[in-house]
Amino acid sequence: MNASLAFVIAAGLGTVAGLRAMTAPAVLSWAAHLGWVNLRGTPLAFMGSTVFVTIFTLAALGEYVNDLLPKTPSRTAPAPLIARIAMGALSGISVCASASQSLIAGGLLGGVGGVMGAFGGYHARTRLVSWLRVKDAFVAIPEDLVAISLGLFLVSPR
Repeated sequence: MNASLAFVIAAGLGTVAGLRAMTAPAVLSWAAHLGWVNLRGTPLAFMGSTVFVTIFTLAALGEYVNDLLPKTPSRTAPAPLIARIAMGALSGISVCASASQSLIAGGLLGGVGGVMGAFGGYHARTRLVSWLRVKDAFVAIPEDLVAISLGLFLVSPR
């Protein structure tokens, strides 16, 4: 994978993390486990292990449920935003490690994507809920599906 593609995927996975913090590392972990992303021989090889596939998958599933609860804080609040930046950075670093590209660039692009996804997703969701005059869950669940689909598209074999 060339640098340009690796950087686009890193930023894209960061955006996915901005929508759903644990989806980006979950899809990346599955991609590494399935051999779609080669992390063998890198410091991030653990991402493809069965243990981390399980941890990230369960965390993502928990996040989908938690997102529907009324007391869940906004994704733009400090703690959730930091989690999205961190998971975006981890995903970006992993992509760049698999492509032998700059880990720093991957982390920065993933983190910035996390911020963009968090604020863009927040504004899109609140506006859609208002415009459609529906309960938040009717927009939240499709948003989950968008995050999963985008993540899978980005890490799928080319």
